[in-house]
Amino acid sequence: MLSTGEPIVIFGATSLIAEHVARLFAERRHSIILVARDNEKLQVLSQDLLSRGASSVVTHVVDLADVNNLEQAFGDIVQHEKQVGCILVAHGVLPDQEAVQDDLAAILASWSVNFQSPMMLSVMATRYFEARGKGTLAVITSVAGVRARKSNYVYGAAKGALSLFLQGLRNRYGKTDIDVIDIRPGFVDTPMTAHLKKGPLFASAEDVAKGIVQAIDRRQEIIYLPWFWRPIMFIISSIPEKLFKRMSL
Repeated sequence: MLSTGEPIVIFGATSLIAEHVARLFAERRHSIILVARDNEKLQVLSQDLLSRGASSVVTHVVDLADVNNLEQAFGDIVQHEKQVGCILVAHGVLPDQEAVQDDLAAILASWSVNFQSPMMLSVMATRYFEARGKGTLAVITSVAGVRARKSNYVYGAAKGALSLFLQGLRNRYGKTDIDVIDIRPGFVDTPMTAHLKKGPLFASAEDVAKGIVQAIDRRQEIIYLPWFWRPIMFIISSIPEKLFKRMSL
């Protein structure tokens, strides 16, 4: 569990899930560093967190899709923060599969946000924690990365690659006090999924945020949110390929 007031950095802070995570940590009086590209939303969130009890809130306007400037941005964010206890990487986009699947430029743009950017931040975060001697990296991936499906394989493949990368980092730092947490939500009711028909498998962003904070507190390694996605994805992963390729998933 993080120490009281220990600073937390949240990349993609204006996503709905990240906002709810930030509110939970604010209520525990943590210092919070928010990173996102929309300054207006950052300022609104900052005031909300202060009203909820955050000991301090700092905002940084960064385009996290701009991977060429990401290392400089990360350095600017942490240069005055020597005791960051947790870094949450929460940004991502859900592309329209049919619209992008034959468009190489669109696929690369999606991968830049969903894999390359969070992968780079994960390297920089663990490097920072290695110098400090401890820390928690938590990254939001997706159940879509467990097995590629025709309905979302551009998105799923990026998230799957990210999960594999995190697995490697976890193994690399397995004998240290650096935790690497892979957070795999299923369907979450957020603006990113507004175009999808809602069903019983959808969870609220608030409930998912509670699960994320609990996973950080418990130093879990791979967490499915809600919990029932673990058996669901186990079943889906167990379907023989000859049968799976005939299914409409």
